[in-house]
Amino acid sequence: METYLNLSGTSGVLAYQIGADYIVVQFKEGQYAFYKYTYSSASSGVVENLKSLAKQGRGLNSYISTNKPGYSSKASSLAGL
Repeated sequence: METYLNLSGTSGVLAYQIGADYIVVQFKEGQYAFYKYTYSSASSGVVENLKSLAKQGRGLNSYISTNKPGYSSKASSLAGL
């Protein structure tokens, strides 16, 4: 997992992991802190946008909160995905 830069200082995102056709996002709070977004669940365009926002360190939490992309799985630990 890569630490999310959180340039705004107010993000609910802690970290992320990028794969060829997915991104896993770790949130700071919640029973299910890890969410996996895939090409199949959210579309390739959305996943690529999430990857870009993650690398920029700004806007990822807002994008997810506003657009509510479909996730393929969620878990309380990375191993649970």
